[in-house]
Amino acid sequence: MSDEAPGNVRLIGGEMLLWSDMSAMDGVTEWRGAALELIRRTIPEEGRVLLVGPHPRALVDDVVARAHSAAVLLRSYPDACALGARHPELEVYCGRLELLDADEPYDLVLAMDGLLRTHSAEAPAAAWSESLGALADLVAPGGTLVLGVRNDLGVDRFIEARPADRECADDQWAPHGFDPSYPSGPEALDLELESARLSLRRCYAAYPDRRAPRSLLSREALAFDLPEALTFPLSARVGDRMLVADPLRLTRLVFRHGLGEELAPLWLAVATKPPHPGVATEPPHPGVATEPPHPGVATEPPHPGVATEPPHPGVATEPPHPDDRPRAVELPLGLIEEGPALYELTAGGTRRLPGGQERPIPAGRVVEEILVEACAREDVATVRELLSGLAGWLDAGGDVSAATDSLVYDGERFAAVNPPVGLAVPPGPQVVLCRILWRFAVRLLAAGHHHPWPWPLEADQLTLTLCGMAGRPCDPGDLDRARKLDAELGQPAELTEHAPTYRDLLAARDRLADQLTAALARISRLETKLSYRERELVRAKAKLRRTQRKATAYRRTLGYRLSRRLARPRKVARRVIRLLSG
Repeated sequence: MSDEAPGNVRLIGGEMLLWSDMSAMDGVTEWRGAALELIRRTIPEEGRVLLVGPHPRALVDDVVARAHSAAVLLRSYPDACALGARHPELEVYCGRLELLDADEPYDLVLAMDGLLRTHSAEAPAAAWSESLGALADLVAPGGTLVLGVRNDLGVDRFIEARPADRECADDQWAPHGFDPSYPSGPEALDLELESARLSLRRCYAAYPDRRAPRSLLSREALAFDLPEALTFPLSARVGDRMLVADPLRLTRLVFRHGLGEELAPLWLAVATKPPHPGVATEPPHPGVATEPPHPGVATEPPHPGVATEPPHPGVATEPPHPDDRPRAVELPLGLIEEGPALYELTAGGTRRLPGGQERPIPAGRVVEEILVEACAREDVATVRELLSGLAGWLDAGGDVSAATDSLVYDGERFAAVNPPVGLAVPPGPQVVLCRILWRFAVRLLAAGHHHPWPWPLEADQLTLTLCGMAGRPCDPGDLDRARKLDAELGQPAELTEHAPTYRDLLAARDRLADQLTAALARISRLETKLSYRERELVRAKAKLRRTQRKATAYRRTLGYRLSRRLARPRKVARRVIRLLSG
């Protein structure tokens, strides 16, 4: 890096000359396809865009390429110089948020990393509410603010054994968690936005974690009981992080108990500033403001896959702007990223972007969860019945790209969650079933779940056992073809280098300790019984020896010898005759 800053970098005060937020991206949220799609819908065709704080390079490049005029605010001088050199047409401000004095406000302000990295070590950090007020002042009347807020009680914080805020990194000179103005929940966030004279359009819950969210679910969607086919994929293991509990199990409980928004790892709020300051309507719910409805324009159905119902109490619908202003872009109910594919949550189901057809979300329980539950209960009959039905479904032309984590079963029929993947040469049902069960065996063993088969079994051996239970015995050749099919589909199963979570290790240790205690108790009982039998044997041997001595002494008596002789009269008579005959 050269000592001279690029010409498009302006120092506004409070800049950190030697610090870089982008050198260690572990703390910066890696926004992916779902967030990029949301931002693309909010970028105005003719307007000014401001990015506040560090953002992933792909997001910055996409915004700069699409926006008519863009600017960035960073506290790090090296990051500002690197960004200014990469985008010479971009206006880069370097310093603290409170010191930014823009010539005119911006039509779109993006602060998806939050407000914690808008402060500087050169001055005491401002309260979160004060930073939000300074950020709101940069939004033009009728403009939009997209703000990311990390949840201090998100589900990911219950999963990690070493939370990020306890790593004692160099950027934690201002400890987090002691600011009373920091939002403690969705309602507190609504109130803070209202205090900053902003109207909430839509609030999204980001899953599966705050480091790399790949799904955004709106408050309107989370107000209903979402099907398992939608909520099951919203969890993932967190790379090299040490986990306390199984994220899949904990995330499923969060949605099952209706806490998807309260325990979301991160909130992404999309708010607007009223077009004329000082003129605002009475909001129906604290922190959620609405505008007058536009005649003749229908509102969006709030629940995916279900017919239109009355609006959820306390949540405002999204009205269009009056005719003398540009109409607001329709925001999606949700965006879900599945591998390379991106799906939009609609009123009737999901739609693949771009330009895909709407598909209803199948009802039923995820097959993997049914199998894991049956294995935990050691219910082999249920496992055999379900696998036999799965084999029959594949014989009848089921999806060759399906897996236990992407199939649902409603008690009568199976249904694939994702659209089928076409293959040039479709494999036989035997290989497809072997692949499905191999993936399940790998995931079952990698997660450390209990199962009724011998624990030394490897994934391949367990797969052959499951195929036999399904009534479709497989050989090692079928297993090799199943692995090749899995690699061809580009959906590799979780490998076993993901160690079981800390909580699972404790559970396994407790289970093994119980088994060891039971075995030791049984050994103790057997040793006691063996000692008793040995004493009985010693007594029996002593009694036998006494009896033998008595018998020997009895055989030596005259009466015994005479009785023995008299008991055999013929022999005695022959001896007497021989003696008399001389």
